[in-house]
Amino acid sequence: MKQNKVIKQVVAIGIGSAIFIALTTVQIPLVFIPNTALQIRAAVLAFFAAVFGPIAGLAIGLIGHALGDAFFYGGVWWSWVIPDGIFGLLVGLFASRYAIEAGSFNFQKCLFFNIVQIVANAIAWIAVAPSLDILIYKEPANKVFSQGVAAFAANVTIVIILGSLLTWGYSKIKTKSSSLKEEN
Repeated sequence: MKQNKVIKQVVAIGIGSAIFIALTTVQIPLVFIPNTALQIRAAVLAFFAAVFGPIAGLAIGLIGHALGDAFFYGGVWWSWVIPDGIFGLLVGLFASRYAIEAGSFNFQKCLFFNIVQIVANAIAWIAVAPSLDILIYKEPANKVFSQGVAAFAANVTIVIILGSLLTWGYSKIKTKSSSLKEEN
């Protein structure tokens, strides 16, 4: 059983990272804040972390963001890669509480999922990303904190909408799948 869980996680990391990379250029730029955009991949990361846990969330955030940057932008901006990993880790820490795999993702669990993702996004984008921008790249504080707040708001919005729909839909599919297995 333990080996099965590890295999599922490795597969989830591979698939999640590939989807994350593929969605790197699917974004709506926030014209009022440079180098910041509304990105669908934030919802995908939250979904995979919520379903497969903190290790998958951390790995998908780090691998997906780093490779997406390298493939599409020619370089890796580590001060934004690390926060995606942290975000995935924090959302994934509560995977068992969301009960998505059990098919029990109801309104209360969706609310809890969104509270967790808001706090995780705040830590990742308002605290960690700007701090790393200043420490690693010597970026001006006013610029990077504005970008961090904008990234936080964009990610929270996309996860509330698309992340909640993905987790709810997947939970309902798991419920139907479980009931079909019981009938056979």
